[in-house]
Amino acid sequence: MKEPPWQTRWPERISYGLSDAADNLVFQMMTTYLMFFYTDVYGLSAGAVAVLFVVARIADVVESLIIGYMIDHTHSKYGKSRPFFLWYALPYAVMAVLTFVTPNFSSTGKLIWAYVTYLGLGFLYTAVNSPITSILPTMSQNPRELTLLGVIRQFCGSSVQIIVAVFTLPLVKFFGKGDQQQGFFWTIVVFSVISLILIWNTFLHVRERFTNREIAHQPLALVIKMLRKNQPWIIISIVIFLFWLVTAIKNQTTVYYFKYVLHNADLVPWANSFTLTSLIGVLLIMVLTRILSKKKTMQLGIIVELAGQLVLLAGVYTQWLPVLFLGVTINSIGNGIVVGLVSIMIADTIRYGTSMGIQAEGILASTDDFGVNMGLGLGGLITAGLFELSGYAPNQVQNAATLQMINLNYVWLPLVIYLIMFVVLHFYDDQRMVRAIAK
Repeated sequence: MKEPPWQTRWPERISYGLSDAADNLVFQMMTTYLMFFYTDVYGLSAGAVAVLFVVARIADVVESLIIGYMIDHTHSKYGKSRPFFLWYALPYAVMAVLTFVTPNFSSTGKLIWAYVTYLGLGFLYTAVNSPITSILPTMSQNPRELTLLGVIRQFCGSSVQIIVAVFTLPLVKFFGKGDQQQGFFWTIVVFSVISLILIWNTFLHVRERFTNREIAHQPLALVIKMLRKNQPWIIISIVIFLFWLVTAIKNQTTVYYFKYVLHNADLVPWANSFTLTSLIGVLLIMVLTRILSKKKTMQLGIIVELAGQLVLLAGVYTQWLPVLFLGVTINSIGNGIVVGLVSIMIADTIRYGTSMGIQAEGILASTDDFGVNMGLGLGGLITAGLFELSGYAPNQVQNAATLQMINLNYVWLPLVIYLIMFVVLHFYDDQRMVRAIAK
């Protein structure tokens, strides 16, 4: 069967990729530094933060489905997904700044402020992020072009994740001049302004080309019936959840590991700089998917993640930094392969749903944010909860139980989760899906 021609050009491809870069300027601040900000800068207890993360993620799970439903029932001259970039970019940027504001309230007032701003940011993040995934299968009908678009998206997103991970603490130090509250505030202001500009740029340049109006706005009951039959969507949803669960646990623990185990928080930017190799993994997708199926390519990525985590384990327990950083390097290559394939494989499940007579890209794409929110929520709960149980005290020498919890989160839990990811992905039936789409 001859492949359809390519429909997009480079300005549109780059603009599409920059949408993920825009979201990650704020998102990476949340996943990597917000727990540290709440406990060590804003003054909330680890237990209170654990509960906040759980409540926020439960809300986000519902919000993901709501945004997906909204996308599927949007009637606009701009399409179904594209107008969300226009409508929600500014509120998203404003709420991001408010989340890192530190008003001089009582303990209860601070907690209420954290709930209002963090829950609001979670909803608005979903509103600008879900359309990135839902719009992809409507931009082209060429499988290789969709893969390229997914790779460009993840390359831009991963690049910004690394930039934020590496430069956030130096920027906090630069802007704050010893005052971390001011440092975090001005850092998020800079990131939010850039994010706003990039999201609006995406709205201006991307286009929805392939929407079947006859099946584009189906009743929710029919969509749910299709979802039950869409086995690849169910499997990839579980894999996404597990990926973000392990990402949350590792990212949130990194700063604690270097600050309290190695007693050198200045090493955090160095450690995060080695995650630059995730870009190698993202770029390898275009090569590997010419040889292997997307499923086997993702399985290979998980194997690389496992290998890197084992090397990191050796570095942690010998406290030999070259080995530890080598582990981060290898693990990040695998991360790039896995996360780079996520939106591409979701796009396949959306097209598979269309082959069943239901074009519900909003609901199916919401699995990305659903998995992100569930994974981050449970990851935050595990990290903060274990710290609370072990007697964690911010900005003090930690007891032996807390140090053990840090190592558990940084080394052992990720190893177990990677193994579970590999087993779950084994049941992903990509061959049946490809045959159905090709009909």
